[in-house]
Amino acid sequence: MSSDTKLIHRVEKFLQKVNKDAHLDEIQLNKLLISTTEAVNNAIFHGNKSDPWKKVYLSCELSRERMILRVRDSGGGFDPNKIGNPLSDSNLLRESGRGIFLMKTLMDKVEYHFSKRGSEVVMTLLLIK
Repeated sequence: MSSDTKLIHRVEKFLQKVNKDAHLDEIQLNKLLISTTEAVNNAIFHGNKSDPWKKVYLSCELSRERMILRVRDSGGGFDPNKIGNPLSDSNLLRESGRGIFLMKTLMDKVEYHFSKRGSEVVMTLLLIK
């Protein structure tokens, strides 16, 4: 999709289609919706700098045990270790900075891959616990 926040509703539609096969309960589906929307928003704003000519790619791998979502953008990446803790006193009133925290909190595993082609966040939701 183009890097336009007006298109973010497509993420929910995509995940609703995926859920027809995954059969997630309401809690799992909400975790997935929040995490994926945050990842796509980060890709639009931070990765692609809201350039509508740049694309955000979303894909999903579904197995019996897990769901793996990938969100890729054209950005140069970032240092995940330099992201501030949104719960610290100095960050509590900031309007941004909670997306990665939410993804890590809601998903079972979050990884980042950076290359010359762009950045990718890979989020895993375990389906059998």
